[in-house]
Amino acid sequence: MSTVIRDFPIPQQLAATAHAWLSSPDRRLAEPKPAATVMLVRDPSLPVTWGGPEVFMLRRVSTMEFAPNVMVFPGGGVDERDADSALPWCGPSPQQWADQLATGHEAQARELVVAAAREVFEECGVLLAGPDEDTVVADVSGPQWHTERAALLSREQSFAQLLIRRGLVLRTDLMRARAHWLTPEFEKRRYDTRFFVALLPDGQTPDDQTSEADLALWVSPWQLLDEAGQRRSLMLPPTLVCIEQLAAAQSAEAAMRHGPALLRVMPVLVETDAGWVLRTELSA
Repeated sequence: MSTVIRDFPIPQQLAATAHAWLSSPDRRLAEPKPAATVMLVRDPSLPVTWGGPEVFMLRRVSTMEFAPNVMVFPGGGVDERDADSALPWCGPSPQQWADQLATGHEAQARELVVAAAREVFEECGVLLAGPDEDTVVADVSGPQWHTERAALLSREQSFAQLLIRRGLVLRTDLMRARAHWLTPEFEKRRYDTRFFVALLPDGQTPDDQTSEADLALWVSPWQLLDEAGQRRSLMLPPTLVCIEQLAAAQSAEAAMRHGPALLRVMPVLVETDAGWVLRTELSA
């Protein structure tokens, strides 16, 4: 595996925090919280100019303390109940996922995979589960499923409890691990995030019901990169790199088949002739 050094400008919304941290004599580090996020992909239903797959994105509301106004994939922090071994599971085993995610612990791998599936259901109503290892729930848009999502968000139930009561099994084979990023040291809130990619299940439609976003849409990675270049869309380095990798795929299936080696990346502040940047070491 080879690596590439790449520098990113400090996002405007992080500049003040970064410079305050640099000038502080007491650089305390926040403990990173385990998190997971999902690049939900599909092929366009009609021919489009950009080509390749589409990815489902959310724009975080301006009042969010972490990454306001930024385009993100559905995701969030791990819940301690995500490691529940009673959760119905099919696909690669927790140990196989531990090897893929380089966690070293089955319980940690289990909670990351479950958190990814739970968050994509909570935030946009896509459920990567079915009654058996060969099928997926076709439609989860009805009022009863909105009630289930609300109960997850309020912590009235765990994802394991939902699946068991519904007679469903988590389809971990529908996901692939794609990236591992750690929030820079200067940020007040830090996350140790695994990025997954998953195909949109047939019959399901993601929605915009999450209160954490003011925009939810399917978008071509190429289009999003063009908008980012014109500063009409904001993305943090992890999202930008993942979008670049999706743009290289010819289809949604190709995005599932091929991906870079899973290397943990943490942008670090480095002073260059052009000023301070976020430097990363990426797998090539």
